[in-house]
Parts: sequence; structure tokens; C-alpha cells
Amino acid sequence: MLSCRPFFRQIKNMSHSAHKLVLASTSSYRRELLARLQIPFEVAAPEVDESALAGESPGATAERLAEAKARDVGMRFPNALVIGSDQIAYNAGGRFGKPGTRDKAAAQLRAMSGGSIFFHTGLCLFNTATGNVQLRGIPVEVGFRTLTEAEIQRYLDREDALNCAGSAKSEGLGIALMRYLRGDDPNALIGLPLIALCDMLRAEGMTVP
Repeated sequence: MLSCRPFFRQIKNMSHSAHKLVLASTSSYRRELLARLQIPFEVAAPEVDESALAGESPGATAERLAEAKARDVGMRFPNALVIGSDQIAYNAGGRFGKPGTRDKAAAQLRAMSGGSIFFHTGLCLFNTATGNVQLRGIPVEVGFRTLTEAEIQRYLDREDALNCAGSAKSEGLGIALMRYLRGDDPNALIGLPLIALCDMLRAEGMTVP
């Protein structure tokens, strides 16, 4: 796992922006992705109820929660650019959360075998100094191979995917379970759409790269 604190200290150029950059997430995946941009940032945990509202579409849930997380953390940082992100995985059969157990992960993989699943990532950048909010939704469609029970069990033996919605890590061995990825940014599938985020940061005056 990437440690962000040493990374912060190693960066010499601190003049990307007058604003502090804050990631409103405790996800190690999002920290690792954001670190690729080589911009110093802090991490703060949002306190947001992540339950979906009645009748709310998966995309609307993801975007609403991304903004809610950014605004919640933004209350603690008066002069910052705060990044909020949330992801909902779903198909016609329903939503797929983090399985938590091996049995649930195997059940998710069986349900997705031979079909496709959508990952809708909501991304928000909140400028706490100006109140400006940028909000986008970035979908990625993942097609799964028809999986045998032996393949499912071998995969779960080799990779810890219990904290991953959909139970398959595209950045790891999970890519071997897939037929295709369709979307504008493969990083969105992991949890943080970097292409869209770079556009947002530039709109706020930050130099990237």
C-alpha cells in the first residue's frame, strides 16, 4: 500500500495553487490514484450517510454522495479544493456493494458471469473559498466472461476482493475475469476519475502537470 505522508514531504514544488488540496475519503485506492498527479494533498474522512434515497437512480446516488462528502469535509478547510467521490455498481438485477465475505463475493461473481455491470462514479470538486462546485458523473461498463465455479474460487483464493464493489479488481487479477471495459477513464473503475479531476483542477487555477 502506498504511504502518502512520505510522498508529501518529498515534493519540492508546492506552488501548484494557493489552495490546499484535500481528499474527502479514507480509501487507500483513491489515495494511491490521487498521488499519481504529484500534487501535495491531505486526507480527511467525511461523515455522510451513504444510504440511497427512495426512487433514486444509481448515478444520482453516486453524484449526490460525492458532493455531500466534499461539502462535509470542506467545512473543516476554509481555503481548500476538496475532492469528493462515490461509486455505485449496478446492473438490471440491482446494486452491488462491497461483499465483505467470500460467500457474498462468489455470489456477486456468479450473478455477473456472462453479463455486464455499470460502475457510476460521482466526482465533486468543492472550492471552499469561493463556494464553487464542479460535479460530474463518469460511467464505466464492465463485461464479464462466463465464469466457471472453479475460476471464481481460484480467483478468490488469490486476490482479496472483499472490499471491492463487484468483487473483481480490474487493477489486479480481476482483469482476467473480464471481456471488456468501456468508458472515458479506466481510473474511474478503481474509484477516482483522474482525467475529469485534472480538468476540474485546471478550472480552479491549479497547474496539472
